[in-house]
Amino acid sequence: MTLTDKKKIGIIFIGILLACGVYFVFRYHAYAQAKRQQIIFESKKAAWERLKQKLSNEIKLFKGEAGFVIKDLQTGWETSYNKDRLFPSASLVKMPIMLACFIAAEEGKINLDQEIILRNSDKFSGSGMLKDVRPGTVFTIEELIGLMIYDSDNTAANILTSMLGVDYLNSVFNYLGLKNTNFSRRIADFRLRDQGVENYTTAQDMAWLLEQIYHRNLVNRMISDKCLKILKLQRVNDRLPKYLPVNITVAHKTGLERNVCHDVGIMFSRKGDFIICVLTQHKNKSATASKKFIARIALQTYVYSEELL
Repeated sequence: MTLTDKKKIGIIFIGILLACGVYFVFRYHAYAQAKRQQIIFESKKAAWERLKQKLSNEIKLFKGEAGFVIKDLQTGWETSYNKDRLFPSASLVKMPIMLACFIAAEEGKINLDQEIILRNSDKFSGSGMLKDVRPGTVFTIEELIGLMIYDSDNTAANILTSMLGVDYLNSVFNYLGLKNTNFSRRIADFRLRDQGVENYTTAQDMAWLLEQIYHRNLVNRMISDKCLKILKLQRVNDRLPKYLPVNITVAHKTGLERNVCHDVGIMFSRKGDFIICVLTQHKNKSATASKKFIARIALQTYVYSEELL
């Protein structure tokens, strides 16, 4: 064997050694990555189980009826309680009404830029500022949609529902896939409410609606984006966001009537996004306890998010 042959063999041998080294380094790196992912998964799962236990404890302490859905939008994990129980929807129904307005605009039934002149006969009591606005003031339909959501304005809601009609709204609710959400009376029609005519919804329906908006799957991306933008402007922040850091964004809609208190929304945190829908019914003179309960459910969800690696 010549010296040249020996050099060739040496080079081949070194090449084989290097290739083996690269292979084993790659295998070790892949193993280490898999091990790290397993540790992260187990840590997250343990935190999720702790969250479920904390939520169970909150339910035991609450003096009233409740239903909730909490969903981690990154893992798809969901925990719930009474998610299909019917609750009077109060102002939660304004969220699918908002969607119905945008769908009606796409169908050419209404024009979002159309100007509406406020009349005394339009005004309804309860939440919102339009009841105190001078008659003759002009608003566009799109401005009324915004007021109906972020200011939970009853007058705005009833102008829009009168414009679209009960039958159209219920048909859209069905089209959206809402299984247990109906519209039987105007928002602030307490006379019909006292006669037993009620609007109902469930935590599951609201959670499903929010998830479709989040994934931009509700009708189309443009409508989903519009809804999410308006929900992020919510001014009534005494429930879901109450105990959260000020830098946490919550896109949500509240509901409040006699013995009924709700809040449903999407919490955007630095370690993940979550659907939080909490509906309550109580016999107290005020909704203070229910508001604190809803706020604590959101806080427990946030604590879970902060435990994630």
